Amino acid sequence: MLSSGYVQDLFPKEDLDGLLGGIRNEAKGAGYLDTPDQLFEYFVNKVKANLHVILCFSPVSEMFRIRARKFPALISCTTIDWFHPWPRDALIDVASRFLEAIDFSSDELRDNIALHMAEVHLSIDDANKQFL
Repeated sequence: MLSSGYVQDLFPKEDLDGLLGGIRNEAKGAGYLDTPDQLFEYFVNKVKANLHVILCFSPVSEMFRIRARKFPALISCTTIDWFHPWPRDALIDVASRFLEAIDFSSDELRDNIALHMAEVHLSIDDANKQFL
């Protein structure tokens, strides 16, 4: 699905006919011919453009490497985001910026809440290390 945009035999024949009939006018307007193959190509291209899938894998074990070898589209047809811990100062700055719009009784309270928010995020990193 990642590489082609299509899952074989996903739709029964009668459902596929109804689906292609429903997009016929839209496909013609986009310059596709009124043939089943062209309508289906339009449908798959539209799915590719509008469907976004989020897959979460842990790169820690050997299983990620095995899956990547078995399914090369995991690497060639995806974007990999690696999440790294943020520095304390950056977390405090972001929290402070979001808290500016909220009315607090004192600036000291706002600063303490920003510090607390940073500590919560940092404690998650520590908990992840313990869990691992």
